Amino acid sequence: MNVNNKILDGRKLSAEIKSELASKIKSEKLVIGLGTILVGSDPSSRSYVAGKHRDCAEVGINSIQIELPDSASELEILQAVGALNKDPNCTGFIVQLPLPNGVNTNKVLEAINPKKDADGLHPLNLGKLVLQQQAPLPCTPQAIFELVSKNGISWDGKDVVVLGRGTTVGRPLGLMLSGKAANSTVTLIHTGTRDLASHTRRADIVIAALGKPHFLKADMVKEGVVLIDVGLTRVNEKLIGDVDPGVYSKASAYSPAPGGIGPMTRAMLLRNVVGLANGSAS
Repeated sequence: MNVNNKILDGRKLSAEIKSELASKIKSEKLVIGLGTILVGSDPSSRSYVAGKHRDCAEVGINSIQIELPDSASELEILQAVGALNKDPNCTGFIVQLPLPNGVNTNKVLEAINPKKDADGLHPLNLGKLVLQQQAPLPCTPQAIFELVSKNGISWDGKDVVVLGRGTTVGRPLGLMLSGKAANSTVTLIHTGTRDLASHTRRADIVIAALGKPHFLKADMVKEGVVLIDVGLTRVNEKLIGDVDPGVYSKASAYSPAPGGIGPMTRAMLLRNVVGLANGSAS
C-alpha cells in the first residue's frame, strides 16, 4: 500500500479558481453572459447545467438559458444556436451533450460561432489545438491538466495512458498532453486495444474516461501511479466512476469520481467564457 497517496481535491481548487475569476470580473467591470442550450429531460444533463448556472451566479456571470423538449427537431436546436450566436448579451455558450438520437451532433457544434465556443469543441478550435494555437480549450481536458499541475505533479516526460477516445475528453486530451506545454508521451486505449492492461501497468499517469463502472482494477496499475477518474455512470441512482476504489491504495495521488474533475470542468468553462469576453482564449 502507498501510504503517501494524496487526494487531488477538485472542489477546493475549483473554488479558488472561481474566486480569482470573480475578482477579475468585478475589478475589470466585465459584463459576461454564459448561454446554455439544454435539450430533453436527462437528469444528469439537467444537473450539470444547473451546476453551471450556480457557478455563474457565484462569480458574477449572467445566465442565458434555453431549454427544449426531448421532441425538439434538429432544425429547432440549430435555431437556438443561431439565436445565441446573434445575442449581444451572450459572451459564450454551450450545447449540453448528449443530444437526442437522430440529431447530428457535429452539425450542431459546427453551427456555433467559434468566437462564442465556450466548450472548445468547434472544429475550428479543435484544429487550433492540433496546431497549438490560442483558442478555447475543451473544458474537461483542461480541468485534468490544471488539477494535476496545480498539485505539483509534473507532466513532463511522463508516460500517460488515457482510457477512452471520445471527442470531448480522450482525443483532445491526447493532443493537449502531447503538446509542448505538457510534454508527455500519451497512449489512447480503447475497444480495439490488445492487452489493454499491459499499457495501464506501465503508465505513470492513468486517466479513465470510459463510462464503465469500476472498470480499472488494482492489478491493472503499478505502485505509485497517479489516477484521474473522469467517467461517471448512474447505477441504481448512484454515480459510479471508472476506477474501482480498491485501486486508490496503490496510487501516489488520485482524483476520484464524482467530486474531482466535475467541479474543475465547470470552473474551466467559466475561465473560457471570461477569456472570450476579453477577446482572448485559454
